[in-house]
Amino acid sequence: MAPAMMRLAALLLAALGALAAAGCGDSTPVESPGPGPFVHSATITVAAPTPLDKPFNAYASSAKLNTQISFAGSDFHADQIRAGNKPDLYVADDTSLPDGLFDDGLVQEPVPFATDELVLAVPKDSKIESLDDLTADGVRVAIGQEGLPVGDYAREALSGLPDAESQAILANVSSEESTNNGIVLKLTQGRADAGLVYATDVKATGGKLRAIELPARLRPEVVYAGAVVEGSENPAGAQHFLDDQLHGKGAQMLQRAGFGPPPG
Repeated sequence: MAPAMMRLAALLLAALGALAAAGCGDSTPVESPGPGPFVHSATITVAAPTPLDKPFNAYASSAKLNTQISFAGSDFHADQIRAGNKPDLYVADDTSLPDGLFDDGLVQEPVPFATDELVLAVPKDSKIESLDDLTADGVRVAIGQEGLPVGDYAREALSGLPDAESQAILANVSSEESTNNGIVLKLTQGRADAGLVYATDVKATGGKLRAIELPARLRPEVVYAGAVVEGSENPAGAQHFLDDQLHGKGAQMLQRAGFGPPPG
């Protein structure tokens, strides 16, 4: 090739290189990386309260998800997250718990997805018909321990009664349990005469217990909320699991188990 032609070719190559460099410049913003795509086979770890045992397991089986779900009190799971444990998804039956974790930067913004109702639970053949009956001598009442949402809701409900009636019922508390299941077990085994749990806890016993509604003025608002845990291994899986509790198979399983829709 002649020297002049070689110089022309070099100039053309340089011009093309400059154009390519301009196309790769900062004129187009680059999105920051998100949680990544949802991988169906990846394990999703979930920390959830015990009332969600049946619907969550039914959902995971129906959706063919690879899950590891730990069921315990929402207060216990919140303490574990503060101690450094990182499940992919944290679920609580008291929105103040995930809200507190969110304020501290430990979880993403919580999403309410279901509701429940605090009820008086008794064995199916019990003669107890109302809270008034819990004041009698010898009645054994089971409630949740302080800090466990169902226990705090029980105390909130009782505080709405006349002081003498509330104190008489609290004096008959024979058991303070660390989970809803503990209260249910006391009732089904005949070691308690009545307990304050959720309507869904009673429904899950398949007729062994019956639910007595509390007066409307005493009913606390029971809302379930979930939040993706910051720094967890599978945030995309956690988000998929949570989304399905609102609009997918998860929502169907919750409805079948007696849970109500989220507030609003």
